[in-house]
Amino acid sequence: MHISFIGQRPAGNNTTLNVTKIGDILTINGEAFDFSPLQEGETIPLGEIPCVWIVSPVERTGGNIHVTLVVPISADPTPEMFDIPALDGALNGVIAIPRDPKLEG
Repeated sequence: MHISFIGQRPAGNNTTLNVTKIGDILTINGEAFDFSPLQEGETIPLGEIPCVWIVSPVERTGGNIHVTLVVPISADPTPEMFDIPALDGALNGVIAIPRDPKLEG
């Protein structure tokens, strides 16, 4: 799975993002999204997945699921929040997502 990240100011108090990956299933803040039925070359258009954290079409290319997730940032984020490396690989488990310290506390 290839997961890209983009920093974006959250709407309201929605500042917590927790993601777990098991195979082709992403669990985002406790809600599971199973992309295993997606066949090679198929795309789920943006907006068809009921999740505010997914901000791209989801597609399978080269055998991998490709998706972009929003990472909550403050009004004045650190430069590192704009340069979050993509996650590319088959590892399963909790995904370490950078946290903007200005949103903590």
